[in-house]
Amino acid sequence: MLFSKQHCFIGYLILSFITSTGFATEIYRSVDDRGRITYSDIPSTGAQKLDIISQPGRHLHDVARVYDGDTIILTDKKQIRLLGINTPEIESRLRAEEPGGVVAKKWLQAQLQENKVYLEYDQTKRDKYKRLLAHVFTPDGKHINQALLENGLAFVSIIPPNIRYSDKLIQAQLQAEKQKLGIWSMPDYQPKPIEQIANHNKGWQRFTGIPASIKKSRKYTRLMFDDKIDIRIQNTNLDLFPALNTYVGKSLEIRGWVSRNKDHYTVLIQHPSALIIR
Repeated sequence: MLFSKQHCFIGYLILSFITSTGFATEIYRSVDDRGRITYSDIPSTGAQKLDIISQPGRHLHDVARVYDGDTIILTDKKQIRLLGINTPEIESRLRAEEPGGVVAKKWLQAQLQENKVYLEYDQTKRDKYKRLLAHVFTPDGKHINQALLENGLAFVSIIPPNIRYSDKLIQAQLQAEKQKLGIWSMPDYQPKPIEQIANHNKGWQRFTGIPASIKKSRKYTRLMFDDKIDIRIQNTNLDLFPALNTYVGKSLEIRGWVSRNKDHYTVLIQHPSALIIR
């Protein structure tokens, strides 16, 4: 049977496109009376169905530079923010350096010396700052987001609906925490009683406390520690959490950023990984 190289190439492109985008899990192969092969996601008489397993798309990009421990700049000037993690800040005109920020940046620079990365996106592709959000892989397959956590250079920061690899990221953080690697050994990141929240520094913090009650509004459900301190969970994310009354009266560790409105303090919790029963 004759085989058209051109049609083979076209078929390969179709297969690659469907596999990487996830638009279809079935594709049909047809051979006409001249031996020419075509592929389509629409069935036709005599076509053979091929089952395609959809895989997350990863695409190769060139890195221009590392901005900080969780942000890289591509050669086309696009900013890529690593999904599922956060590293301490480096010094800039907007903020002071946080402990561990420079170490994380230098580690990332060393990992990306080849200046090539594969990017894999999740449900939401950009954040409010218009940065692209991605899981970053080196050409040899190392998952950089996960490796930062394994080395204690970052902490988990999962923001729904981008929850791909959540279990692996949480496990990597737990491993580093048990070994007291990196930030987990630094005094600045040790948990403090939530009653001291008014004395907090800017940036990611760890607090411990026992919530006394639950308060619900149209947008948030809050675990109240007293009338001036709470943690809040968006109602749209409640399905990710166990029933919130299971937290009431329990000793919790809360991980996140503090917001203040006059004399009221709150921490936004977006994923159960930031709310740990001790």
